Amino acid sequence: MSQSLQNVIRQAEQIILGKPQQIRLALACLLARGHLLIEDLPGVGKTTLAHGLARTLGLQFQRIQFTSDLLPADILGVSVYQRDTGKFEFHPGPVFAQMVLADEINRATPKAQSALLEAMEEQQVTIEGTTRALPSPFFVIATQNPAYQVGTYALPESQLDRFLMRIQMGYPDAQAERGLLSGIDRREIVAQLSPQLESSELLALQKRARAVFVSPALLDYVQAILRHTREDVQAVLPGVVSHRLQAVGEYARFNSDVLVRELIEAVAIP
Repeated sequence: MSQSLQNVIRQAEQIILGKPQQIRLALACLLARGHLLIEDLPGVGKTTLAHGLARTLGLQFQRIQFTSDLLPADILGVSVYQRDTGKFEFHPGPVFAQMVLADEINRATPKAQSALLEAMEEQQVTIEGTTRALPSPFFVIATQNPAYQVGTYALPESQLDRFLMRIQMGYPDAQAERGLLSGIDRREIVAQLSPQLESSELLALQKRARAVFVSPALLDYVQAILRHTREDVQAVLPGVVSHRLQAVGEYARFNSDVLVRELIEAVAIP
């Protein structure tokens, strides 16, 4: 691991306490040229992680607050008629940044969510028949509230497929929580961060990641996992029982998908 990348991890761990695995997964996702979905309860550091990584990596950052009245033009941009020239001039939206935070993405309608599909897949957007390239590197971090919360829309499969990883932050452990309670506001720390990588170095690291050798044995293992999920009863269990389960008691804050996962983990395969 390069010294610069170690510095990135070290600085990110100053913001998000007690979550080294989540930080490393987020960086791995970026180096693999993927996009990251963070799904968890409000207040556990999802937005702070995204903003902190942008500052640490020295990336141009834009935040889009997804709401029910958000329109695709609010994300992509719009052409405005200029009276003095008699022509339309394109005003780029916040998606034209190196790192875009789609905050609470599942609070917007599927129509607004779909504005990111081309951008995340092809690193470009087509508006009014004109295709415009997005910056490089280009990375989307989306945060998502649990589906059982009021005012959320399920992400369509086409949108979920654009994310290389989906992670959860989880509550901090006791030591990290004590540090958060007794320390200064994390937003103040983020504002003081300095870039630990140049854009050219980040692009070089992404190129090196694509050149990593993958052994045939590892590919066999991955394929075996995929085949097992397609053939085993666990693959169809969520579709069969999730809509028939009702969360009660101490499980009331979980949705049925979580209960199905816990059911699968709790029952041993004979």
